[in-house]
Amino acid sequence: MVQSRQQLGQIMRSCRRHPDQIVGLVATMGALHAGHLSLVEASASQCDVTVVTIFVNPAQFGPHEDLSRYPQRFQEDLAALSDYPVEIVFAPTQEEMYPPGSSTQVDPPQVAQALEGRFRPNHFQGVATIVLKLFHLIPADISFFGQKDYQQSLVIRHMIRDLDLPMRVVVCPTVRDGDGLAMSSRNSYLSPDERKQALALSQSLKWAAQHAVDGERRSAALVSGMRHLFDEYGVTEIDYIALVDPDTLQEVDRVQGTTLAAVAAHVGKTRLIDNCLIES
Repeated sequence: MVQSRQQLGQIMRSCRRHPDQIVGLVATMGALHAGHLSLVEASASQCDVTVVTIFVNPAQFGPHEDLSRYPQRFQEDLAALSDYPVEIVFAPTQEEMYPPGSSTQVDPPQVAQALEGRFRPNHFQGVATIVLKLFHLIPADISFFGQKDYQQSLVIRHMIRDLDLPMRVVVCPTVRDGDGLAMSSRNSYLSPDERKQALALSQSLKWAAQHAVDGERRSAALVSGMRHLFDEYGVTEIDYIALVDPDTLQEVDRVQGTTLAAVAAHVGKTRLIDNCLIES
């Protein structure tokens, strides 16, 4: 386990003495679950060296969000990673990543403005800033992200393209519990009753995907049906239910080709997101 940027730099320079080695990066905020570990497994299967970072990034939390209660289980995380061929775990302090006087921020690409960007205005600025810092500290060949955070992965892919970074992004499938709820560190906040309500997200996506296959292509009709399912589950605080182009995140009138269905809602005091790609 490495905590200092200096020590990390020495290790990465040593790795780069072997130019044929492929380095994979899995950036996390800890509280690891099966979704994170699927990314670690993907990296281990495709790369010679896997680097996992654990850092709860304060810059991506808004003033009234859950930074203070975000789950942190560092020893459990290290134990979980010990079952995988992870060569480096980088777990810096906030002071290490943001030394006194740090003020530079990264303006995220256009795709950051839709969906999450409307409800968490500075979130992707914080994400882009920390990810770019990690990319400089860990010059990996491939970085691995989960589809559950689809917009985040798209923001990062656009940033890599726009800034000519020599890295490839692999987006791995969303990992779900047996009841269909997408794995998330925030699921631990849910009471048993709230967890049942939270199934509105995955069930609405499943409903939309099936109805699109059955021939319903009108976005308005699909969104209306999804909203009805949220009502049935008793989830009333909905940030968005949207059918969008998977490359631009602009809303579409009809499902044609591949369309991203994305939802965000509050269940109790917990905000959850989910999505799926619909094929017409």
